[in-house]
Amino acid sequence: MATYAIGDIQGCFDSFTRLLERCAFDATRDRLWLVGDLVNRGPRSLETLRFVRHLGSAAITVLGNHDLSLLMSAEGFGKQGKGDTFGEILVAPDRDELLDWLRHQPLCHIEGQYCMVHAGLLPQWTVRKARSLAAEVETALAGGKWRKFMANMWGSEPAAWQNDLEGWPRLRVIVNAMTRMRFCTPDGVMDFRVKGEVSKAPEGYMPWFEVPGRRSVDSVLITGHWSALGLKVMPNLLAIDSGCLWGGSLTAIRLEDRVIFQVDCSKEEIRAG
Repeated sequence: MATYAIGDIQGCFDSFTRLLERCAFDATRDRLWLVGDLVNRGPRSLETLRFVRHLGSAAITVLGNHDLSLLMSAEGFGKQGKGDTFGEILVAPDRDELLDWLRHQPLCHIEGQYCMVHAGLLPQWTVRKARSLAAEVETALAGGKWRKFMANMWGSEPAAWQNDLEGWPRLRVIVNAMTRMRFCTPDGVMDFRVKGEVSKAPEGYMPWFEVPGRRSVDSVLITGHWSALGLKVMPNLLAIDSGCLWGGSLTAIRLEDRVIFQVDCSKEEIRAG
């Protein structure tokens, strides 16, 4: 049995299936760990959702910001951008089943030495703390008031964690850290404006994984989200969003031996700008 962690697919279903062939993935024997952002911007988000859902227990996916945006859009919250490609999902005959399945996926997955989360963890959080906080969001998403949560989830404030936060602000910070964060201060104040290379960090900010004394440093974090960062393999970090959608590659890493598999993005899937 092998476990393959795969970077942001974002509806690039052709590249995804070619990568599985490259890995010789066998759903009866192997497992996939998907870092979130299954959908959006790419041309075949619907097929991607259907395929991953059909894999059942052979695939574990955590929620990314684009997955949450899809859930919000389906309920009439937020604004769809001109580059969003949710439309086919929203009119599909199995729309409700797919969205219900997506809504029940975890925000953070921990197994052995690994912690998989879409964007990252704030420096104050241990992996154990992060898993506990993720469960709060997952309970809200699966509960009877989940639509109200959708209506209050998005926004960039508060920008930092405090233990005494309550209600929607508390859940919003957890979501933002785990699905949107790239840069933060040593005290864990997040920036959501800058999306580029590490060299573009705002003054006083740094990549979240470089904060001195980060309390999750003893685990191996598997993340996506940051295509400008590219593939980054460190002893305690596997950042595997290699920018397929933007003309890069889709990456898988076999966790048992860290062998890397990649395919170039199909021309039909590349987004401009």
